[in-house]
Amino acid sequence: MLKRDAHVHSPFCPHGTKDEFRQYIEELCKKGFESVTFTEHAPLPPSFTDPTPQQDSAMPMAALERYMERLTQLKQEYKRQIEIRIGLEVDYIRAFEREIEAFLDQYGPGLDDGILSVHFLPAGSSHICLDYDEDAFQKLIRHYGTIEQVYLAYYQEIFSSIVSSLGAWKPKRIGHITLVKKFVKLFPYTMSGEVRRLASSCLTEAAERGLELDFNTSGLRKPYAGAIYLEEWMIEEAKQKNIPLVYGSDAHQAKDAGFGYEHYERTIC
Repeated sequence: MLKRDAHVHSPFCPHGTKDEFRQYIEELCKKGFESVTFTEHAPLPPSFTDPTPQQDSAMPMAALERYMERLTQLKQEYKRQIEIRIGLEVDYIRAFEREIEAFLDQYGPGLDDGILSVHFLPAGSSHICLDYDEDAFQKLIRHYGTIEQVYLAYYQEIFSSIVSSLGAWKPKRIGHITLVKKFVKLFPYTMSGEVRRLASSCLTEAAERGLELDFNTSGLRKPYAGAIYLEEWMIEEAKQKNIPLVYGSDAHQAKDAGFGYEHYERTIC
Protein backbone atom coordinates (compact mmCIF):
# COMPACT_ATOMS: atom_id res chain seq x y z
CA MET A 1 0.00 0.00 0.00
CA LEU A 2 1.33 3.40 -1.02
CA LYS A 3 2.09 5.50 2.05
CA ARG A 4 0.33 8.71 1.15
CA ASP A 5 -0.85 11.88 2.88
CA ALA A 6 -3.65 13.10 0.64
CA HIS A 7 -4.86 16.17 2.56
CA VAL A 8 -2.13 18.73 3.17
CA HIS A 9 -2.28 22.54 3.18
CA SER A 10 0.44 25.00 2.33
CA PRO A 11 1.84 28.52 2.68
CA PHE A 12 -1.01 29.62 0.39
CA CYS A 13 -3.54 29.03 3.18
CA PRO A 14 -4.61 32.41 4.65
CA HIS A 15 -5.47 30.90 8.05
CA GLY A 16 -2.53 28.50 8.28
CA THR A 17 1.19 28.91 8.89
CA LYS A 18 3.65 30.19 6.32
CA ASP A 19 5.67 26.97 6.42
CA GLU A 20 7.07 26.41 2.95
CA PHE A 21 6.13 23.53 0.66
CA ARG A 22 9.63 22.10 1.15
CA GLN A 23 9.10 21.87 4.90
CA TYR A 24 5.96 19.77 4.41
CA ILE A 25 7.68 17.62 1.80
CA GLU A 26 10.80 17.05 3.87
CA GLU A 27 8.70 16.16 6.92
CA LEU A 28 6.79 13.54 4.93
CA CYS A 29 9.98 12.14 3.40
CA LYS A 30 11.44 11.85 6.91
CA LYS A 31 8.35 9.90 7.98
CA GLY A 32 8.61 7.50 5.05
CA PHE A 33 5.76 8.78 2.92
CA GLU A 34 5.83 8.02 -0.78
CA SER A 35 3.13 10.43 -1.96
CA VAL A 36 1.53 13.72 -0.96
CA THR A 37 -1.43 15.65 -2.29
CA PHE A 38 -1.43 19.35 -1.50
CA THR A 39 -5.08 20.35 -1.15
CA GLU A 40 -5.18 24.07 -0.51
CA HIS A 41 -8.58 25.67 0.06
CA ALA A 42 -9.81 26.59 -3.40
CA PRO A 43 -10.97 30.16 -4.04
CA LEU A 44 -14.58 30.58 -2.99
CA PRO A 45 -17.30 31.31 -5.57
CA PRO A 46 -17.06 34.95 -6.71
CA SER A 47 -20.56 35.87 -5.54
CA PHE A 48 -20.20 34.14 -2.16
CA THR A 49 -19.22 36.26 0.85
CA ASP A 50 -16.84 34.55 3.26
CA PRO A 51 -18.55 34.90 6.66
CA THR A 52 -15.39 34.55 8.78
CA PRO A 53 -14.15 37.71 10.55
CA GLN A 54 -10.93 37.97 8.50
CA GLN A 55 -12.47 36.46 5.36
CA ASP A 56 -9.52 34.07 5.29
CA SER A 57 -11.23 30.74 4.66
CA ALA A 58 -9.67 30.15 1.26
CA MET A 59 -6.85 31.03 -1.08
CA PRO A 60 -7.56 34.17 -3.13
CA MET A 61 -8.09 33.66 -6.85
CA ALA A 62 -5.06 35.86 -7.57
CA ALA A 63 -2.79 33.26 -5.92
CA LEU A 64 -4.10 30.15 -7.66
CA GLU A 65 -1.84 30.20 -10.71
CA ARG A 66 1.27 30.65 -8.52
CA TYR A 67 0.14 27.76 -6.31
CA MET A 68 -0.18 25.42 -9.27
CA GLU A 69 3.05 26.61 -10.91
CA ARG A 70 5.04 26.14 -7.70
CA LEU A 71 3.76 22.61 -7.22
CA THR A 72 4.50 21.77 -10.86
CA GLN A 73 8.12 22.81 -10.24
CA LEU A 74 8.37 20.80 -7.02
CA LYS A 75 6.90 17.73 -8.72
CA GLN A 76 9.93 17.59 -10.97
CA GLU A 77 12.41 18.49 -8.29
CA TYR A 78 11.30 15.73 -5.92
CA LYS A 79 10.21 13.11 -8.46
CA ARG A 80 12.88 10.63 -7.30
CA GLN A 81 11.99 11.06 -3.62
CA ILE A 82 8.23 11.46 -3.34
CA GLU A 83 5.22 11.71 -5.64
CA ILE A 84 3.65 15.17 -5.44
CA ARG A 85 0.05 15.60 -6.55
CA ILE A 86 -1.56 18.96 -7.18
CA GLY A 87 -4.96 19.22 -5.54
CA LEU A 88 -7.52 21.56 -4.05
CA GLU A 89 -10.02 21.33 -1.23
CA VAL A 90 -13.17 22.68 -2.83
CA ASP A 91 -16.06 23.99 -0.76
CA TYR A 92 -19.51 22.77 -1.62
CA ILE A 93 -21.98 25.60 -1.02
CA ARG A 94 -25.57 24.96 -2.02
CA ALA A 95 -26.99 27.48 -4.53
CA PHE A 96 -23.47 28.24 -5.77
CA GLU A 97 -23.09 25.04 -7.81
CA ARG A 98 -22.87 26.80 -11.17
CA GLU A 99 -19.96 28.95 -10.05
CA ILE A 100 -18.21 25.95 -8.48
CA GLU A 101 -18.67 23.93 -11.67
CA ALA A 102 -17.37 26.80 -13.82
CA PHE A 103 -14.28 27.03 -11.60
CA LEU A 104 -13.69 23.27 -11.82
CA ASP A 105 -14.17 23.29 -15.59
CA GLN A 106 -11.42 25.88 -15.85
CA TYR A 107 -8.91 24.55 -13.33
CA GLY A 108 -9.81 20.88 -12.91
CA PRO A 109 -7.74 19.73 -15.92
CA GLY A 110 -4.60 20.97 -14.13
CA LEU A 111 -5.29 19.01 -10.95
CA ASP A 112 -4.28 15.48 -9.99
CA ASP A 113 -6.63 15.08 -7.04
CA GLY A 114 -9.20 16.91 -4.97
CA ILE A 115 -11.44 17.00 -1.92
CA LEU A 116 -15.02 18.24 -1.68
CA SER A 117 -15.85 19.61 1.76
CA VAL A 118 -18.60 21.41 3.64
CA HIS A 119 -17.49 24.22 5.96
CA PHE A 120 -20.40 26.65 5.62
CA LEU A 121 -24.02 26.17 6.66
CA PRO A 122 -26.86 28.45 5.55
CA ALA A 123 -28.06 30.82 8.26
CA GLY A 124 -30.83 33.08 7.04
CA SER A 125 -29.59 35.29 4.24
CA SER A 126 -25.93 34.42 4.91
CA HIS A 127 -23.79 31.50 6.11
CA ILE A 128 -21.81 30.49 9.19
CA CYS A 129 -18.48 28.67 9.08
CA LEU A 130 -19.26 25.69 11.30
CA ASP A 131 -15.65 24.90 12.27
CA TYR A 132 -14.37 28.46 12.72
CA ASP A 133 -14.65 28.55 16.52
CA GLU A 134 -16.99 27.65 19.36
CA ASP A 135 -18.81 30.99 19.13
CA ALA A 136 -19.66 30.36 15.48
CA PHE A 137 -20.96 26.90 16.39
CA GLN A 138 -23.05 28.44 19.18
CA LYS A 139 -24.55 30.81 16.61
CA LEU A 140 -25.50 27.81 14.49
CA ILE A 141 -27.27 26.21 17.44
CA ARG A 142 -29.19 29.43 18.08
CA HIS A 143 -30.11 29.69 14.40
CA TYR A 144 -31.22 26.07 13.97
CA GLY A 145 -32.71 25.70 17.44
CA THR A 146 -30.95 22.55 18.67
CA ILE A 147 -27.64 20.76 18.23
CA GLU A 148 -29.46 17.94 16.45
CA GLN A 149 -30.84 20.38 13.88
CA VAL A 150 -27.29 21.62 13.21
CA TYR A 151 -26.17 18.03 12.59
CA LEU A 152 -29.15 17.42 10.31
CA ALA A 153 -28.36 20.59 8.36
CA TYR A 154 -24.72 19.55 8.05
CA TYR A 155 -25.50 16.08 6.70
CA GLN A 156 -28.09 17.51 4.34
CA GLU A 157 -25.30 19.66 2.90
CA ILE A 158 -22.95 16.66 2.73
CA PHE A 159 -25.66 14.70 0.94
CA SER A 160 -26.19 17.55 -1.52
CA SER A 161 -22.45 17.75 -2.16
CA ILE A 162 -22.35 14.05 -2.98
CA VAL A 163 -25.31 14.01 -5.36
CA SER A 164 -24.55 17.34 -7.06
CA SER A 165 -23.05 17.01 -10.51
CA LEU A 166 -20.46 19.87 -10.54
CA GLY A 167 -19.24 18.62 -13.91
CA ALA A 168 -16.49 16.30 -15.07
CA TRP A 169 -13.88 17.65 -12.65
CA LYS A 170 -15.85 17.25 -9.43
CA PRO A 171 -13.49 16.09 -6.64
CA LYS A 172 -13.71 12.37 -5.91
CA ARG A 173 -13.13 12.51 -2.17
CA ILE A 174 -15.52 13.73 0.54
CA GLY A 175 -13.65 15.72 3.19
CA HIS A 176 -13.83 15.19 6.97
CA ILE A 177 -17.38 13.84 7.01
CA THR A 178 -17.80 14.39 10.78
CA LEU A 179 -16.33 17.91 10.91
CA VAL A 180 -19.57 18.95 12.63
CA LYS A 181 -18.14 17.21 15.73
CA LYS A 182 -15.18 19.59 16.04
CA PHE A 183 -16.67 21.09 19.22
CA VAL A 184 -18.48 18.01 20.50
CA LYS A 185 -16.81 18.20 23.94
CA LEU A 186 -18.30 21.67 24.40
CA PHE A 187 -21.64 20.79 22.82
CA PRO A 188 -22.15 17.09 23.60
CA TYR A 189 -24.28 15.16 21.17
CA THR A 190 -24.75 11.52 20.23
CA MET A 191 -26.18 10.86 16.78
CA SER A 192 -29.91 10.19 16.84
CA GLY A 193 -31.42 7.58 14.57
CA GLU A 194 -32.52 10.30 12.15
CA VAL A 195 -29.05 11.86 11.87
CA ARG A 196 -27.41 8.45 11.53
CA ARG A 197 -29.83 7.44 8.77
CA LEU A 198 -29.03 10.64 6.89
CA ALA A 199 -25.28 10.13 7.35
CA SER A 200 -25.65 6.53 6.21
CA SER A 201 -27.51 7.66 3.10
CA CYS A 202 -24.50 9.88 2.36
CA LEU A 203 -22.27 6.79 2.39
CA THR A 204 -24.70 4.90 0.15
CA GLU A 205 -24.70 7.70 -2.41
CA ALA A 206 -20.91 8.05 -2.20
CA ALA A 207 -20.54 4.34 -2.93
CA GLU A 208 -22.90 4.51 -5.91
CA ARG A 209 -20.89 7.38 -7.38
CA GLY A 210 -17.49 5.80 -6.81
CA LEU A 211 -16.35 8.46 -4.35
CA GLU A 212 -13.75 8.20 -1.57
CA LEU A 213 -13.77 9.25 2.08
CA ASP A 214 -11.14 11.42 3.73
CA PHE A 215 -9.69 9.48 6.70
CA ASN A 216 -8.92 12.75 8.43
CA THR A 217 -6.84 12.63 11.62
CA SER A 218 -6.82 16.36 12.35
CA GLY A 219 -9.64 16.02 14.90
CA LEU A 220 -7.12 14.30 17.16
CA ARG A 221 -5.27 17.62 17.33
CA LYS A 222 -8.39 19.63 18.16
CA PRO A 223 -9.02 20.00 21.91
CA TYR A 224 -12.81 19.83 21.66
CA ALA A 225 -12.96 17.01 19.08
CA GLY A 226 -10.41 14.47 20.27
CA ALA A 227 -11.10 11.92 17.53
CA ILE A 228 -10.57 11.35 13.84
CA TYR A 229 -13.28 12.78 11.61
CA LEU A 230 -14.94 9.41 11.01
CA GLU A 231 -17.06 7.34 13.37
CA GLU A 232 -16.38 3.62 13.80
CA TRP A 233 -19.70 2.63 12.26
CA MET A 234 -18.92 4.81 9.23
CA ILE A 235 -15.60 3.06 8.75
CA GLU A 236 -17.27 -0.35 8.90
CA GLU A 237 -20.04 0.72 6.56
CA ALA A 238 -17.53 2.22 4.14
CA LYS A 239 -15.65 -1.07 4.07
CA GLN A 240 -18.87 -2.99 3.44
CA LYS A 241 -19.75 -0.64 0.59
CA ASN A 242 -16.20 -0.70 -0.82
CA ILE A 243 -15.71 3.04 -0.35
CA PRO A 244 -11.97 3.79 -0.34
CA LEU A 245 -10.70 5.44 2.84
CA VAL A 246 -7.86 7.81 1.99
CA TYR A 247 -5.57 9.06 4.76
CA GLY A 248 -5.17 12.80 5.26
CA SER A 249 -3.44 14.73 8.04
CA ASP A 250 -5.15 18.02 7.08
CA ALA A 251 -1.88 19.63 8.16
CA HIS A 252 -1.76 23.42 8.25
CA GLN A 253 1.83 23.41 9.52
CA ALA A 254 4.71 21.24 8.37
CA LYS A 255 5.22 19.33 11.61
CA ASP A 256 1.65 17.95 11.39
CA ALA A 257 2.17 16.37 7.95
CA GLY A 258 1.75 12.63 8.38
CA PHE A 259 0.18 13.09 11.82
CA GLY A 260 -1.78 10.14 13.19
CA TYR A 261 -1.01 7.79 10.30
CA GLU A 262 -0.84 4.88 12.73
CA HIS A 263 -4.60 5.19 13.29
CA TYR A 264 -5.12 4.69 9.56
CA GLU A 265 -2.72 1.74 9.45
CA ARG A 266 -4.58 -0.01 12.27
CA THR A 267 -7.89 0.55 10.53
CA ILE A 268 -6.83 -0.56 7.07
CA CYS A 269 -4.51 -3.45 7.93
